[in-house]
Amino acid sequence: MIKLIVYGEPVAQGRPRATTVNGRVRMYDPKKSRDFKHYLKLAASKHRPEQLIEGPISLEVKVYKPILKSFSKKKKAAAEAGQLRPISKPDVSNYLKLIEDALTGVIWKDDSQIIDCSISKYYSETPRTEIQIKEMDVIE
Repeated sequence: MIKLIVYGEPVAQGRPRATTVNGRVRMYDPKKSRDFKHYLKLAASKHRPEQLIEGPISLEVKVYKPILKSFSKKKKAAAEAGQLRPISKPDVSNYLKLIEDALTGVIWKDDSQIIDCSISKYYSETPRTEIQIKEMDVIE
Protein backbone atom coordinates (compact mmCIF):
# COMPACT_ATOMS: atom_id res chain seq x y z
CA MET A 1 0.00 0.00 0.00
CA ILE A 2 1.21 3.51 -0.84
CA LYS A 3 -0.01 6.51 1.15
CA LEU A 4 0.73 9.96 -0.12
CA ILE A 5 -0.20 13.39 1.27
CA VAL A 6 0.33 16.45 -0.93
CA TYR A 7 0.01 19.71 1.00
CA GLY A 8 -1.33 22.85 -0.64
CA GLU A 9 -4.62 23.82 -2.22
CA PRO A 10 -5.84 20.94 -4.40
CA VAL A 11 -6.18 21.67 -8.11
CA ALA A 12 -8.57 19.91 -10.48
CA GLN A 13 -7.85 19.11 -14.11
CA GLY A 14 -8.76 22.20 -16.10
CA ARG A 15 -10.29 22.21 -19.55
CA PRO A 16 -7.65 21.77 -22.25
CA ARG A 17 -6.63 24.97 -23.99
CA ALA A 18 -5.87 25.32 -27.68
CA THR A 19 -3.47 27.51 -29.61
CA THR A 20 -2.37 27.70 -33.20
CA VAL A 21 1.32 27.16 -33.98
CA ASN A 22 2.43 27.33 -37.63
CA GLY A 23 -1.13 26.79 -38.79
CA ARG A 24 -1.62 23.73 -36.58
CA VAL A 25 -3.81 23.47 -33.52
CA ARG A 26 -1.95 22.48 -30.35
CA MET A 27 -3.75 21.42 -27.17
CA TYR A 28 -2.24 22.00 -23.72
CA ASP A 29 -3.11 21.94 -20.01
CA PRO A 30 -3.86 25.23 -18.24
CA LYS A 31 -0.84 26.43 -16.22
CA LYS A 32 -2.43 25.80 -12.81
CA SER A 33 -3.26 22.16 -13.70
CA ARG A 34 0.15 21.60 -15.29
CA ASP A 35 2.00 23.00 -12.25
CA PHE A 36 0.00 20.93 -9.73
CA LYS A 37 0.46 17.80 -11.86
CA HIS A 38 4.23 18.38 -11.80
CA TYR A 39 4.14 18.95 -8.01
CA LEU A 40 2.12 15.74 -7.54
CA LYS A 41 4.59 13.75 -9.69
CA LEU A 42 7.49 15.02 -7.58
CA ALA A 43 5.74 14.10 -4.33
CA ALA A 44 4.78 10.66 -5.68
CA SER A 45 8.29 9.94 -6.96
CA LYS A 46 9.40 9.60 -3.31
CA HIS A 47 7.00 6.63 -3.07
CA ARG A 48 7.84 5.18 -6.50
CA PRO A 49 7.93 1.36 -6.45
CA GLU A 50 10.99 -0.40 -7.93
CA GLN A 51 8.75 -1.47 -10.81
CA LEU A 52 5.59 0.28 -11.89
CA ILE A 53 2.45 -1.44 -10.62
CA GLU A 54 1.00 -3.47 -13.50
CA GLY A 55 -1.94 -5.23 -11.85
CA PRO A 56 -5.34 -4.02 -10.67
CA ILE A 57 -5.37 -1.05 -8.29
CA SER A 58 -7.72 0.38 -5.68
CA LEU A 59 -7.48 4.16 -5.31
CA GLU A 60 -8.80 6.28 -2.45
CA VAL A 61 -8.55 10.07 -2.69
CA LYS A 62 -9.51 12.69 -0.12
CA VAL A 63 -9.40 16.30 -1.26
CA TYR A 64 -9.28 18.93 1.50
CA LYS A 65 -10.20 22.37 0.19
CA PRO A 66 -9.43 25.49 2.26
CA ILE A 67 -12.14 26.66 4.64
CA LEU A 68 -13.80 29.78 3.25
CA LYS A 69 -12.99 33.06 5.01
CA SER A 70 -16.69 33.97 4.96
CA PHE A 71 -17.58 31.03 7.24
CA SER A 72 -18.77 31.84 10.75
CA LYS A 73 -17.04 30.14 13.72
CA LYS A 74 -19.91 27.65 13.87
CA LYS A 75 -19.59 26.84 10.14
CA LYS A 76 -15.79 26.58 10.44
CA ALA A 77 -16.13 24.07 13.27
CA ALA A 78 -18.69 22.04 11.28
CA ALA A 79 -16.44 22.12 8.21
CA GLU A 80 -13.37 20.99 10.16
CA ALA A 81 -15.42 18.16 11.72
CA GLY A 82 -16.52 16.98 8.27
CA GLN A 83 -20.17 17.85 8.89
CA LEU A 84 -20.11 20.61 6.27
CA ARG A 85 -18.72 19.43 2.93
CA PRO A 86 -17.98 21.35 -0.30
CA ILE A 87 -20.65 21.08 -2.98
CA SER A 88 -19.10 23.76 -5.16
CA LYS A 89 -17.08 23.29 -8.33
CA PRO A 90 -14.80 21.70 -9.36
CA ASP A 91 -16.34 18.25 -9.25
CA VAL A 92 -14.54 15.23 -7.86
CA SER A 93 -14.08 13.68 -11.31
CA ASN A 94 -11.81 16.57 -12.35
CA TYR A 95 -9.60 16.09 -9.27
CA LEU A 96 -9.45 12.37 -10.05
CA LYS A 97 -8.49 12.94 -13.68
CA LEU A 98 -5.52 15.10 -12.72
CA ILE A 99 -4.33 12.49 -10.19
CA GLU A 100 -4.71 9.64 -12.71
CA ASP A 101 -2.66 11.55 -15.28
CA ALA A 102 0.03 12.62 -12.80
CA LEU A 103 0.64 9.17 -11.31
CA THR A 104 0.67 7.27 -14.62
CA GLY A 105 4.27 6.33 -15.29
CA VAL A 106 5.26 7.19 -11.71
CA ILE A 107 3.31 4.68 -9.59
CA TRP A 108 1.33 2.61 -12.10
CA LYS A 109 1.71 1.77 -15.77
CA ASP A 110 -1.73 2.95 -16.96
CA ASP A 111 -4.76 4.46 -15.24
CA SER A 112 -6.97 1.77 -16.79
CA GLN A 113 -5.61 -0.49 -14.00
CA ILE A 114 -7.79 1.33 -11.46
CA ILE A 115 -10.68 -1.04 -10.80
CA ASP A 116 -11.94 0.43 -7.54
CA CYS A 117 -12.01 4.13 -6.72
CA SER A 118 -13.31 6.39 -3.98
CA ILE A 119 -12.97 10.18 -3.94
CA SER A 120 -14.29 12.65 -1.36
CA LYS A 121 -14.16 16.43 -0.85
CA TYR A 122 -13.78 18.06 2.56
CA TYR A 123 -12.89 21.42 4.05
CA SER A 124 -9.82 21.88 6.23
CA GLU A 125 -7.59 24.58 7.72
CA THR A 126 -4.76 22.54 6.15
CA PRO A 127 -5.58 22.16 2.44
CA ARG A 128 -4.15 18.94 1.02
CA THR A 129 -4.76 15.88 -1.12
CA GLU A 130 -4.51 12.44 0.48
CA ILE A 131 -4.01 9.49 -1.85
CA GLN A 132 -4.00 5.81 -0.93
CA ILE A 133 -3.07 3.20 -3.52
CA LYS A 134 -3.53 -0.55 -2.98
CA GLU A 135 -2.63 -3.40 -5.28
CA MET A 136 -5.64 -5.70 -5.59
CA ASP A 137 -5.62 -9.49 -5.56
CA VAL A 138 -8.00 -10.02 -8.46
CA ILE A 139 -7.75 -12.78 -11.05
CA GLU A 140 -7.86 -11.29 -14.53
